[in-house]
Amino acid sequence: MERVDVAVVGGGPGGSSAAWEAARHGADTLLVEKGVPRADRDDPGPDSTDAAGMLDYWVDIMGLDPSEFPDDVVLQRIEDAEFHGPSESVTLDGTGIDASYPSMGYTFHRARMDDHMRDRAESAGARYRVGDGVRSVEADADEAHVLELATGETVAADRLVLADGPQRAVTGDVLDQFLPDDVGDRLSAKRANHIAYQEYRRFPPGLFDEDTLKFWWGHMPGETAYPWVFPNDGRVARVGLTMPIDLDLDAVEERGAYALLDAADDRVPRGGEYVRRLIDREYGPQGYSVEDFPVVEDRGKAGGTETYPISSTRPIESPVGADVAVVGGAMGATSAFHEGGYHVAVRTGREAGRLAAQGRLARYNDAWRAAVGTELLRNVAFADIVEDYGPPDWDRAFRTASAMTNASPDENGLLSLSPSAGVAGLEYYLRYKAHRFRNRDGRYVQLRESEYHYT
Repeated sequence: MERVDVAVVGGGPGGSSAAWEAARHGADTLLVEKGVPRADRDDPGPDSTDAAGMLDYWVDIMGLDPSEFPDDVVLQRIEDAEFHGPSESVTLDGTGIDASYPSMGYTFHRARMDDHMRDRAESAGARYRVGDGVRSVEADADEAHVLELATGETVAADRLVLADGPQRAVTGDVLDQFLPDDVGDRLSAKRANHIAYQEYRRFPPGLFDEDTLKFWWGHMPGETAYPWVFPNDGRVARVGLTMPIDLDLDAVEERGAYALLDAADDRVPRGGEYVRRLIDREYGPQGYSVEDFPVVEDRGKAGGTETYPISSTRPIESPVGADVAVVGGAMGATSAFHEGGYHVAVRTGREAGRLAAQGRLARYNDAWRAAVGTELLRNVAFADIVEDYGPPDWDRAFRTASAMTNASPDENGLLSLSPSAGVAGLEYYLRYKAHRFRNRDGRYVQLRESEYHYT
C-alpha cells in the first residue's frame, strides 16, 4: 500500500491549491482526480465549469497575482456590472471594497486556469493521478486514512483534504463516518446546491460588451435564481443562469410577474429555453433573433454548453480532530447569494494544504474563518435578505441602490448608506446590519466541528 503525508481528493481550485501548499511546505502529497473531458481541453481534468469571473477584492482573498498567469487565462478586464430588475436597473463600476486590482475584475478561462494551478502544484512536487477516482475512503481518527481508488489500489494518508466540489461524492461518505445520520442529511446535494447552465454564444458586432458583466434579477422564479452574460473573447460570451434544483413551478406565487416565464409553462423551463428567452427579450426589440447569436460548439464541456452544480448553502466546519479538512465547494464556501467561489476555494485550499503539511490541521477551522469569514458572513447576510424576493422587490432594491451608490464605501462595500437613499436606503442598510449581527461569531456555519464524533 502506498503511504503519503497528505492526500487530496479533487483537482479543482481548492484541491490544486491545497496540493501546491502542502508540497511546497515539504509534504509528500498525492492528488487524485477522476477527470472529465471537455471540448476545450486536450486531456481529462477537473470538472471545470463555472461562469468564471473574478471581482477586484476576490483577487486579494485568493492571493494570486493575475499578471503571473499564462497569457491565455485572463479573457477580459471588467470595468462595470449591470444589474437589471424587471423595470429598474443599476450599473456599478466597482465593488466598493478596497482592493489591489485596478478595475472591477476580470473574466477568465476556467479550464486553463485549473490547468495552470495543476502545473504550479506539480512544480512544487505534488503528484497527480488523473482518471483514477476515489471509490471509497476509510477515515480513521487514530490511524491513517485509507483511500481505495477506482483501479482497486489503496493509498494511506496521514492527513486528508477533501476538495471534490459541491456534489460531495467522496466528502459526504467521509463526513458520514463522523456524524449521526440525521446531521448528514443537511448536506444532501439537492438541498445544498443550485444547478447552473450556460452556453457559449457569438454576439453580433456592436452588441458584445467586452468589459461589462450583466445580470437579470427577478426575471425567473427561485431563490437567488438569475441569468447572466459574461464576456469571453472574440465576441463570444457565456450566457447562462442559476436556479434551485427541483423547483416546483406550482408553488411559485405571481408567476405572471416573471419575464422569462410563459403562461403555458407547466414546469420550470430547461436552461437552454431560458437562454433563448433571455436573448429574445433583450435583443429582439433591436431586430435580432436567437439565430444571430450562434452557439460556439468547440467551447465548454461539449457542443458549446455545460450544466453543473454549484454550492448555494452555508459553509461547514471540518472534522479536524480526525485530520480531515474540507475546502471550496465541498465545504459550501461558495456564495449563497451569487455563487461565486473560485477565490474562496483557492484560499481555503491554501490554508488546508499548509496546515496539513505542518501537521496542524487542528487549526484549519480557525484559519479559514480568519481568511474568508468576513466574505462568507457578507454573502450569507445578503442571501438572507433576498431569500423571499419577488420581481417588485428587485425593482425596489435597484431603485434604492442607484441612490446608495453615491456614498463613500464602508466595510460593507456595495451596501453603503447615502443620504439620498432616503427611508428605503436606511431600511436596507439596517436589515443588512441586523443579518450580519445575527450571524456573528460563526453563526453562519451550518455544521459545527463539535457535532463530529471520533469514536
